[in-house]
Amino acid sequence: MPTDEFNRKWYWDFRKNAWYCLRCNNCKWIDNWEVKDARFARICPSNAYYLFDTYAAQGRMDVSLDLIDGVLKYEDDPEILDILYACNTCGGCDVMCKGVHDMSPINVILEMRAKMVEDGQLLPQYLPILESLRREDNTMLGKKADRGKWAEGLGIKNLAEESAEVAFFTGCRFSFDEELWKIPRAIAGIFKDAGVDFGIMGKDENCCGSRPAQMGFKGEFTKYAENNIDAWKNAGVKTVVTACSDGYYAMKRLYPEVGSKVEVLHMVEFLARLIEQGKIKLTKKVPMKVTYHDPCHLGRRLSQAISVFNPNERSMGIYEPPRDIIKAIPGVEMVEMFRNRECAWCCGAGGGVIDTYPDFNSYTATQRIIEAQETGAEAIVTACPWCERSLGDAIKETGAKIKVIDLVELVDSARQRGGK
Repeated sequence: MPTDEFNRKWYWDFRKNAWYCLRCNNCKWIDNWEVKDARFARICPSNAYYLFDTYAAQGRMDVSLDLIDGVLKYEDDPEILDILYACNTCGGCDVMCKGVHDMSPINVILEMRAKMVEDGQLLPQYLPILESLRREDNTMLGKKADRGKWAEGLGIKNLAEESAEVAFFTGCRFSFDEELWKIPRAIAGIFKDAGVDFGIMGKDENCCGSRPAQMGFKGEFTKYAENNIDAWKNAGVKTVVTACSDGYYAMKRLYPEVGSKVEVLHMVEFLARLIEQGKIKLTKKVPMKVTYHDPCHLGRRLSQAISVFNPNERSMGIYEPPRDIIKAIPGVEMVEMFRNRECAWCCGAGGGVIDTYPDFNSYTATQRIIEAQETGAEAIVTACPWCERSLGDAIKETGAKIKVIDLVELVDSARQRGGK
């Protein structure tokens, strides 16, 4: 990140970023040399779906600049809210822009959302989510008392009452989406067999704040970050592990700005560590052809937080560890989609879109399913519950002959248990 004050203001004054946009169209497409099939050359889901320049990053820069300067007012056009909210905040535009201009359109969009929240310009669809956050501390409209139900009968330490070195942060989606409970339950089994000293906050766990931050609710994000940091400190936690990419991004990139000092690992990283230490042995054959979907917040979004940006380093992310684990499983054949790593197409769920623009979410997820089927894979492996929900719903809607599984499930199927 630029250290001198002039460059810091230049990079992170979002008005200057909006003004600096050259309207070159790079934000809509993956790099030319990365295109392997013209059908899969786009990077921006909203521009592909709405088919107007205004719904690409460069159009949003124009709208943002005019709103900041007072040339445009919210009441001038009711579609202004959609222009800035109908975005997955996947960061595809940003990684392509940084390859040419070293500017940050994703942060302009996020700052504009925060400004719109301050100005009282909210989508009606946000109101039940906001109410759920304020009453029940989650984005899923679930009861706080039910947050730890997924762990019933597993005998996991309650970090509200006990201490442990490792906190498993479940997150809103895994906590309240019963179809996905098998994944955190599998994680608990892996941890126990590996001898990990871990616990959960259960019903006392709060939202990580990532989704509120993406929607523009900065105050809610800060509140949850501070609450979670205090809870970990009180429980003597040294390492936080989560299987949610959204939560990982928030805790890894945003929490340090609020004072977090704990080590934060995604489950992918923790699995790699346990495998390297010999605590997980992948010995069982899993005959399956799979492709891997890179979650945005486990990939390119990690390079786009203000606190970590380095010019010319546009795409750092956790790309190889999940692929290395998949390739280490006997019997598994790994094939890549046309768009992968920093060029990956979004699952469609991000930025609140899964709750506010369901048709757009479905379109985005369906495009990814079509791309995955082109590889001949039997399953899409990924590492984020939001991706699993979005892609899974698209599979149900389209009747596609492919399934989506978490990397944890694949590892759990292949790992040796009790010497067998």
